[in-house]
Amino acid sequence: MPAPARPRGPKPTRMDPDQILDAALAVFAREGLHAASLRAIARQAGCDPALIYYHFDSKEAMFAALLARRFPPIRQELGRLAEETGERPTALRLWEAIRILHRHLKDDPGIRSLIRGEIVRGAEGLSDLIKEQIRPIALSIRQLLAEGVARGDLRAEVQPSLTTFFLVRMELEILDLVPTVLPRVLDLPPGDAVANGLATWFDLYWRGIARDPSMPLPPLPRLDA
Repeated sequence: MPAPARPRGPKPTRMDPDQILDAALAVFAREGLHAASLRAIARQAGCDPALIYYHFDSKEAMFAALLARRFPPIRQELGRLAEETGERPTALRLWEAIRILHRHLKDDPGIRSLIRGEIVRGAEGLSDLIKEQIRPIALSIRQLLAEGVARGDLRAEVQPSLTTFFLVRMELEILDLVPTVLPRVLDLPPGDAVANGLATWFDLYWRGIARDPSMPLPPLPRLDA
């Protein structure tokens, strides 16, 4: 898809770095990091390429800044959840992990597309950047699952690492696919699609890992509450 045309006129000589990052995110999500050019980012932002170099040394620096802009709050909230004391049921703690991911990623399809694309492409030199931002998120969720096994809430044979992958993957897939698929195919109102999709999927997910799948889930807080 071609980049949208920018209004003609003099190019700005100053620009907030976040505006440049917004433009970079749009170009990276559309073209991939490797294929994207600083000139394309400058076109998207409506500025001179030299202005980008004033703020960022390279595409990789912009990619790192995009990760740093989005993921620290997720890491912090999931870290607190993993370290909390008390006897809150494992099902509620895992649902809370989903709510945290949902709250921070639901309105940012660009970053979801960018991360997924670069992981699949195996972009050279970026694995450490991705690992630095995303690995702590995965480790916090894995800790929740490992504690669920230790408590006896989950089946002893549950593999926390793989089960973490499926939790995060389905959250992203539901955010990206359900708003389009369910309203068109099953006539579900668009406003209900994601919430219903996540709740239904989580019920299936939980019954697949719970020690006693016949036990009903406790009442789950609203996704956006």
